[in-house]
Amino acid sequence: MVYNSDVRTIDIFQVDAFTKSIFKGNPAAVCPVNDWPSDELMQWIATENNVSETAFVLLDSNPLEIRWFSPTVEVDLCGHATLATARILFDEYLHTTEKTIIFQYKGGVIRASLEGELVYLDFPCDEPVSEKNISLLNNVLEEKPDALYKGKDDYLAIYRNAKLVLKANPSFSNLKKLNARGLIISAPGQDTDIISRCFYPRIGVDEDPVTGSAHTLLTPYWSKRLEKCKLTAYQASTRGGYLECERKEDRIIVGGYTARYSSGKLHLPEAESDIN
Repeated sequence: MVYNSDVRTIDIFQVDAFTKSIFKGNPAAVCPVNDWPSDELMQWIATENNVSETAFVLLDSNPLEIRWFSPTVEVDLCGHATLATARILFDEYLHTTEKTIIFQYKGGVIRASLEGELVYLDFPCDEPVSEKNISLLNNVLEEKPDALYKGKDDYLAIYRNAKLVLKANPSFSNLKKLNARGLIISAPGQDTDIISRCFYPRIGVDEDPVTGSAHTLLTPYWSKRLEKCKLTAYQASTRGGYLECERKEDRIIVGGYTARYSSGKLHLPEAESDIN
């Protein structure tokens, strides 16, 4: 082996979130760092990883600062990559007695807690607002939904049964034209309280395997409609994933299992100018 002193390394882990087994759930890359790489370098790394999100967490900060990048852009909030990050920190970087992590992000604070093998995330609630103009989705969805809502970032389309969610085949080119991060479609579940699928072509992810942040919008809608605070949820992508959700006043708790797929090192030039 030849050692190159001009190379710096960053730890990297890949974790499948909201699942007990690898190759299911939503894969996320996790990069714990001692100082922030440049925005450009973090985007390069996320593009190279080519999973729906790569999380960077600053180990020397308190609370722990976290940022997320899709293969094309930095995103404001990502649930599954935060779940994956919390699991890696609990397993590799924190004392075994520590069961709570506070993450600081641009929009506020996320609390992560470990209960057995489940990690729970505490998010701000995203209250759905009724959108009367369902025709917004005429060129996006073949089957007209029964109702349409708008959250902080996403549209939420409600169907009467799970079969309509499962067979939906949205137009991604038209979905990109909507004034929103993406579209969530949902219905009452079959083996769970609710079922959903999530589409985000504007940020380089046509269909997200499992989306923790989407359940900050799904949970307040369904908890009110089903008249229950605790919900079981299934996101019906090809990989699929399960979530436990709960509304607590103005907060949403989203929990799930994780499965580690890989761990290793990124080997990067000491000078970022050497990348070009």
